Amino acid sequence: MNPSVDILFTYFPQLSETQKKQFAQLAELYPFWNEQINVISRKDMDSLYLKHVLHSLGIGAYVRQFAAGTRILDVGTGGGFPGIPLAILFPEVQFHLVDSIGKKIKVVREVAEALGLTNVEADHIRAEQLDHKYDFVVSRAVTRLKDFLPWVRNKIQSQDKNGIPNGILYLKGGDLREEIKEAKVTSDLIPLTDYFKEEFFDTKYVLYIPM
Repeated sequence: MNPSVDILFTYFPQLSETQKKQFAQLAELYPFWNEQINVISRKDMDSLYLKHVLHSLGIGAYVRQFAAGTRILDVGTGGGFPGIPLAILFPEVQFHLVDSIGKKIKVVREVAEALGLTNVEADHIRAEQLDHKYDFVVSRAVTRLKDFLPWVRNKIQSQDKNGIPNGILYLKGGDLREEIKEAKVTSDLIPLTDYFKEEFFDTKYVLYIPM
């Protein structure tokens, strides 16, 4: 049996009624848009809340809270993951979701508008073309770490305002030791099993790289 939106309420009991409604709406919005523009594997659609929404919220489970006004860049957002779930969870935080595929950004904009998310901006652009600075960069396994870092290394603000230093929060799975070594970075590898009990998370991590 695939979990419903209730799985989120179990792990994030502090959600407001507005946030609960927004998360529940995802079950209508993503199947509708996915029929028109494929942003999620169709076989994964039944597992939307487990494999996409809760997985995205792994970053929120680790960080717990961002300071109001924090700016976060989501690189290679696809259909809006992890950015859309995080924007619902952290309404005081500004999210900039970018992807090199324009039709995916169309979905992100439509979903954000339907949810009434005023803290989401979405652009069809490559991360390396941006000239803005952010407190954090988030992403979900878009490429190998050594290839990802040059895209975003100069996008991080130097002044910290959160409980952890500014940097990259990267959702990735598998054995990442070789990838971290190859990228020559200092990082913390946080298993999502620290927060979520479902078997899906057994090999999933948040890779935190302070910059």
